[in-house]
Amino acid sequence: MTLVEMGIPAVRSGRPSLDGRPDTPFLLDRFGRVARDLRVSITEKCSLRCTYCMPEEGLPAIPQHELLTVEEIVRLVGLAVRELGIEEVRFTGGEPLMRRDLEQIIAGCHEQVPNTPLAMTTNGVGLEHRARGLAAAGLHRVNVSLDTVDRAGFAKLTRRDRLDSALAGIRAARAAGLAPVKVNAVLMRETLSGAGDLLQWCLDEDCALRFIEEMPLDADHEWARTNMVTAAELLDVLGTRFELTAAGRDDPAAPAETWLVDGGPATVGIIASVTRKFCDTCDRTRLTADGMLRSCLFSDQEYDLRQVLRSGAGDAEVATLWRGAMWNKWAGHGIDVEGFVPPERTMGAIGG
Repeated sequence: MTLVEMGIPAVRSGRPSLDGRPDTPFLLDRFGRVARDLRVSITEKCSLRCTYCMPEEGLPAIPQHELLTVEEIVRLVGLAVRELGIEEVRFTGGEPLMRRDLEQIIAGCHEQVPNTPLAMTTNGVGLEHRARGLAAAGLHRVNVSLDTVDRAGFAKLTRRDRLDSALAGIRAARAAGLAPVKVNAVLMRETLSGAGDLLQWCLDEDCALRFIEEMPLDADHEWARTNMVTAAELLDVLGTRFELTAAGRDDPAAPAETWLVDGGPATVGIIASVTRKFCDTCDRTRLTADGMLRSCLFSDQEYDLRQVLRSGAGDAEVATLWRGAMWNKWAGHGIDVEGFVPPERTMGAIGG
């Protein structure tokens, strides 16, 4: 199996065109969107093997010298906030907890941008041992990926029997003040019948649950539009157990539409990435663990910031490249377009 087949394409380089771009420091694109949310993947490694994300054997290891260092991550985050208008930073993977220096990354970024919210997306496995340390380092909140509270279903979907650890991690995050804790669940045919149980667990644990339509980013390339669970189908299932009242979006750029549960105040969110796409309000920019800059989750166009940093470039040069990359961002992911081709990297290799 080649790296491309595993979801990691060859490195791309070059300089994006700035033709027609207004003179603004912000990450503006040709469609008037401004990126203010930075996603930073810090590793390709993961403690689980979710079928919609990673192959059973995991992703090929990125050589240590190709990973962004603590210092490089801190520099890029600081530059993004100070020079490019980024207002929130989220650390992803793989699984961020797989990096032993995660606390150093958080602390360094917090020192650089103390007024910027720092968040993390995690599967929660092992979080119970590090939640307090991460909070002390400057982490503000966490999103935990949890698709089911059925132990057998969890083990089958993730290929690991680690449900107890994931649940303990969620509770430890709440106890450490990493709130509100949001739970993200990918909609899968095999877990749909348990969606109500997951929502009830989140209500009982005071967590905000968001379901996400499965996207064609799986390593095994088994995603099919005809088999995916849609937001409408989920609402029908949840509606047999809960009274749901549409509440819309608090923020136009937020991906989740929300519903009040049994009259509120508790809510459940649905990120309908495929059937109710929100590309026209997308405000994200992404860095992969090996230092590639991506303007869109589904675009294979990447720019090598790691090489630029290590060549001795100043902040102004890095910022100019970043602005150009975002200026050329796609209009949308094109999943509904005939001939759609998924990106070469899988979700685990891009970062959530």
